[in-house]
Amino acid sequence: MGTMSDQAPPDGPEFDAAIDSLERQLSVLWRRARANSHRVARQVHPDMEPAAYGLLAILQNAESMRLTDLAANIGVGKPSVSRQVAILEQLGLVHKQADPVDGRAQAISLTEAGRARLTAAQVARKDAFRQRLGDWQVKDLDALAALLDRLNQAYANEPDR
Repeated sequence: MGTMSDQAPPDGPEFDAAIDSLERQLSVLWRRARANSHRVARQVHPDMEPAAYGLLAILQNAESMRLTDLAANIGVGKPSVSRQVAILEQLGLVHKQADPVDGRAQAISLTEAGRARLTAAQVARKDAFRQRLGDWQVKDLDALAALLDRLNQAYANEPDR
């Protein structure tokens, strides 16, 4: 990371050109990431929507979660998450049961089939990264991850518009 003395001012032409270049590259990355999300979702289940993959990954790490907590975790409204969970339940990837802490609420968790399909898709995804990035040095992968983390942190607390 540079010091203030070697950085272009945020309103200068060099900074504007760097932002334009970043915007172009992120645009390409997002288009490819969307296409990849569709592929990965279809690997889990042919009828699964790409947005549902993230829900499965959260449930994989949390074991089970209430709908409200799941919605808060991904920053999406309850109706949206409820619809996704209903679809995932119909596909046999998640199940709901009475929450042991609050019997009025339901805890959502992966089924064994959901866990197995998600794990298989994650292995395939990691293999795809290895194929595309196998000639990269570890320090470059670490640098990219650190910069993407920094970008994600810059957006983490962005207010809803």
